[in-house]
Amino acid sequence: MYKNLVPRVAAIHDLSGFGRSSLTVIIPVLSTMGIQVCPLPTAVLSTHSAFPDFHFRDLTDDMSPIIDHWKRLSLRFDAIYSGYMGSAKQIDIVRVFIRDFHHSEQLIVVDPVLGDDGKLYHSFSHEMVEKMKELVCDANVITPNLTEAALLLDEPYDETISEEGLKDWAHRLSAFGPQTVIITSAPVTDKRGKTSVVAFNSTDNRYWKVVCDYMPASYPGTGDAFASVITGSLIQGDSLPIAIDRAVQFISIAVRSTFGYNYQPSEGILLEKVLSSLNSPVQLSSYQLLD
Repeated sequence: MYKNLVPRVAAIHDLSGFGRSSLTVIIPVLSTMGIQVCPLPTAVLSTHSAFPDFHFRDLTDDMSPIIDHWKRLSLRFDAIYSGYMGSAKQIDIVRVFIRDFHHSEQLIVVDPVLGDDGKLYHSFSHEMVEKMKELVCDANVITPNLTEAALLLDEPYDETISEEGLKDWAHRLSAFGPQTVIITSAPVTDKRGKTSVVAFNSTDNRYWKVVCDYMPASYPGTGDAFASVITGSLIQGDSLPIAIDRAVQFISIAVRSTFGYNYQPSEGILLEKVLSSLNSPVQLSSYQLLD
């Protein structure tokens, strides 16, 4: 079986011309980690959606011709990594893509972009939630935030959910099909000024948790950066807790490096200042194995 000289990822996300998010974050992160990124854009935007009056071009009709060309080239992907989907039809296209390019050694990561802060994104309907439930069934790894986990489970958003509640949600999400569930933006109810990531791996039935400081700032694209580091780390052979540690540390460094400037948060984290840290060893493993 032919093996890629450099690990290759098909990245199915939108592309924003300005504002560090989606493919403008994913490509440099994974490239820095030594991974070739083959973008399959779902849409092109002048800026990401946090800016007013942005121009949007839906690329649904272009996705299948791109995929057909890749088939003719017999491309082999070490991973397939999806994020923002602009429509239910795009999710159907991605599911067929996963089926047609699947091989036994492949990693499939789905970042189920649906909402944040307890709310479904304004451009999405309930149909998108139902379709996303189908897509996560095809994944090995999913990376929902707390809002997206609630939406996928038809649960009310609970920003004070307990550790046991998070474990239950992660376990129930794994029943959809993915072996690994990583829930971000999870509360730490007994520690002020902290947030966490909670994960479950169904292959060994273990739960993991990484706690980090909460910074009072919101930067678009941090979820894309987090899921990209997770993807790159797992491709490189890291264990799940080390992959989470690397992702949390990278986002923490990026947010802290950005927070001190008089800077418009909508532009995203100052990614270029911290990319080199991706090639450094994990400085301090802070993961916990949960009972």
